[in-house]
Order: sequence, then C-alpha cells, then structure tokens
Amino acid sequence: MRNPLDSAELNAAMENVHRAGMPGLFAEVRDGDQIWRGAAGVADVTTGRPVTADMRHRVGSITKTFTAAAVLQQVESGQIGLDTPIGRYLPRLVPGERGDAITVRMLINHTSGLAEYLPYAYPSLKAFPALAETGPQSLDDNRLTRFHPTELIEMGVTAPAVGSPGGNPGVYSNTNYLLLGELLEQVTGTTAERYITRNVIERAGLRDTELPTEPYVNGPHSRIYEAWFGMIDPPRDYSVYDMSWVGPAASLISTVTDLNRFYGMLLAGEIVSPSSLAQMQRTVPVISQEGKTIDYGLGLHPMEAPGQGTFWGHGGSAWGAGALAMTSADGKRQMSVAVNLQRWNRLDSSGKPQPHPIDDALAALYRVAMYG
Repeated sequence: MRNPLDSAELNAAMENVHRAGMPGLFAEVRDGDQIWRGAAGVADVTTGRPVTADMRHRVGSITKTFTAAAVLQQVESGQIGLDTPIGRYLPRLVPGERGDAITVRMLINHTSGLAEYLPYAYPSLKAFPALAETGPQSLDDNRLTRFHPTELIEMGVTAPAVGSPGGNPGVYSNTNYLLLGELLEQVTGTTAERYITRNVIERAGLRDTELPTEPYVNGPHSRIYEAWFGMIDPPRDYSVYDMSWVGPAASLISTVTDLNRFYGMLLAGEIVSPSSLAQMQRTVPVISQEGKTIDYGLGLHPMEAPGQGTFWGHGGSAWGAGALAMTSADGKRQMSVAVNLQRWNRLDSSGKPQPHPIDDALAALYRVAMYG
C-alpha cells in the first residue's frame, strides 16, 4: 500500500509547487521511524529569505480538530452530552426551537444548519459565496479588530439558516466552532483557549503550538500572502493579524512537526479515548466552503485515493496561510504541509475559480507524501 520515504521524489514535488507559483512551502512526512522534512521557496518575496521546515505557521481550520478533541474529553468526563441540545447549555446564544433541535454533535460535524458569520462580520464579503461580487477591502480593515465571539455567533445565529438541524448534507460553518468554544467555557469554568492549551496542546507535548492572544506569530515564521482570487495583486502580507475573527475555529499557530505529533497521538487514542476517536471518525456529507461535498466527522475528515488506504486529518486556511495534515488510519504514515499563499485561483467570466498549476502540483505532492 505504502512506499518508504523517497527524499529525492519529495524534494522534487515540493520544488514543483514552488515553480507553479507558490512563494514558499514546507513539510514533514513520516513513515514509522523515518522522518523527512523539506522546504522550497521564500518566506519573504521582498528579501528572498528562504522558508525552513521548522517555521511556525497559521494553520487555520486544523484548529477544529483540537477544539473537537477538547469537547470530546468533556463528553468522556460526563460534563457534555454529545446528543444534548445546545440550548441546554447556551440558551441565550441559541434560543428557542433551534436551541432545542441543534445538538452538540451537530455543531461539531457541521449539520446544525447555522450560517457562516464571516460575510456579516466582513462587509466586503457580504455576497459570499458569489466570489465575483466580493472584495478584499474588509480583510485590511479588520487586521487589528478585536471581535468578541458572542457578537460573531449572533451574526451566524440570526442569519438565514443554511439547513435544518441534523439535515443532510451539512454546511461547513465557523459559527458552530465558536459555539463549541463558548460551550467549553461554560462547562470548564475557564476560557476555551486555556482549556485546549492545557488539555490538548500540552497533553500532546506540542512545544511550538499555541492559540494566540496577540496579532503576531512569535518565533521563526514566513510572511503569508493573500491574493483573494486575484483581486489583491500583488498578494498582500497578512502575517500580522488579530485572529479573534475565528478563535477556536481557526486561529491556531503550529509547526508541521507538531501537527504530525498531534494527529499521530490522536489516532493512537492518546488524546481522547478509542471510543471517542470512533465517534470522530463517523462521517456525514458536508458542503465545504469551496462548495464541494466532503465526508466530515467530528473535527476530522478522511482522504483516500483509489486502491490506497484512508488518511484522517484536516486542512486549514487563514488570510494568506494554508496547511494540510493527514495521518494514515494505522498512524504509520503522516504528512503535514504548510503554504504561504492563499486563494491563488483567479475567477473566470462566470465567477468560478479557474484551475491553476499550483492545484495540480499540490495534489501531486500530497500523493507522493501520503502514498510514496
């Protein structure tokens, strides 16, 4: 099923992504005891400073696996019921019939029907998902904006529903994970960030991973470039950014090494119990923010190639920064990749993202990294 690590092949695949137009990327691939780390391109397009494989990076929605694991720990201790209505815990945030109908599980697997708050918090994204009618202005306007999670939650809860609770397919929404953050605070008596730090990040021994409280990435890191579908040209650096706009949904800073360690331990039953892990791997169809239908569990989703084994993990995107972390079901083979440009696809005349050479080059890198 799986081939040993081939350094030359991995290095070539990384260089191909850089040549296709990605300023910089870095990765770690593991196969049992074998570890390969590599980097290609630049961390700063102005100075030409190179990227290195140990850089700290904004990893976007990979945060959701950490938050889901924290909630499942509280399910194990009896503080949270997976199929208990969220209205029992947070009646003011999700009032009335919806609070009675939406369960904790529906929040974690995006089947709550709650809308995404982002187009309401960022006025220039109001037309999302009609990309051609969006603009990047509010990305700049909100660089140092401090949002409170409950104001963002209110935007998502009062917006028109995108489905009925428990409906199929679900619709991916960050509103769900901000609510899970408030739920953790309610039952643990500490902030979600503190609880996740103590019980997930520190438990896994992750030295370079944090939920940031300030707009800076501490330690060695790349600048991160946002193109917003060609509307920011040249792409702009968003490495300094207040991440309260996504909090426990997508604000995590980590390294490719820490991500592989975390997912390896998670799939080995060392972060949550084996029965909780089995719950995390029960999937439902969910429409992603790119409009594709994916299988999604509780903060985890699978990737598989024909005739190959299944990998579990998560992808993530923040303004300018992207990452993907995947681990084989048996935990032996792992891949974490970080990139420093986002939304590189320009829109065609119908407003759809056009294919770009980066897409094929990244897909080829993932194939080599996961299957050899």
